[in-house]
Amino acid sequence: MKIGLGLSGGGARGIAHLGVIKALMEMGIGFDQIAGTSAGAITGAMLAHGYTPDESLKIIESSSFMRRLRPTWNRMGLLRLDPIVDLYRKHIPHDSFEGLQIPLHVVAVDLNGGEQVVFEAGELIRPVLASCCLPGIFEPLQINKKQFVDGGVLNNLPVDVIEHKVDFLIGSHCNVLGPRKPITSMRGVIERSLVLAVQSKTKDRFAKCNILIEPPQLAQYATTDISKARELFRIGYQYTRSMSDQIEKSLKAPPVETS
Repeated sequence: MKIGLGLSGGGARGIAHLGVIKALMEMGIGFDQIAGTSAGAITGAMLAHGYTPDESLKIIESSSFMRRLRPTWNRMGLLRLDPIVDLYRKHIPHDSFEGLQIPLHVVAVDLNGGEQVVFEAGELIRPVLASCCLPGIFEPLQINKKQFVDGGVLNNLPVDVIEHKVDFLIGSHCNVLGPRKPITSMRGVIERSLVLAVQSKTKDRFAKCNILIEPPQLAQYATTDISKARELFRIGYQYTRSMSDQIEKSLKAPPVETS
């Protein structure tokens, strides 16, 4: 049976994907195809390269990601992601989809063409970062003279990209809605509004998943809570372990006949 893994965007909450993956691997589950958007693209690249979830967490905790970001002056975004390309090349030096151990599909949005683009061959790191370019926060990233922004604008859980390549789909969704404390800042208003807009486009993809893993506790965390990486990792791990019976039963179930 070929198993596909879809990883959503969600900023720092995407660290929970690592805990989810660790729990799945402990259940003996491997992955034949991976598709990711934004934070899910970063997680997917680390996994597909061969890093374990624990190794990936250590890399995130030790990296100087925030310090390497630079302000922009052209008003297309507050920050530029270009300066951290070299940071990722340090950890994935081959910088190519072909060098990965598991096929990876990264979703970004062509800003001018207004359409989803799936990167799955050639240069790796710039497409992964393009998938993370949250509009208004990060300047669009140029690839082949085209401007790309966060894949979550059109597809925040790209399981549809691999649904015909696998027999069983697992979706890990970290962009969770839920009650939050009253919002008291402009950043909070923007962040919450983006989460709501993205969520409305994602619900139809939930039904494509044989298993959907969506830890409700993640609703209490912000997309910028990278300092809480260990907590986020633990939440993903513990929630997935709590689903172990359901996951194993679903994997053993006979496939549904489609007409």
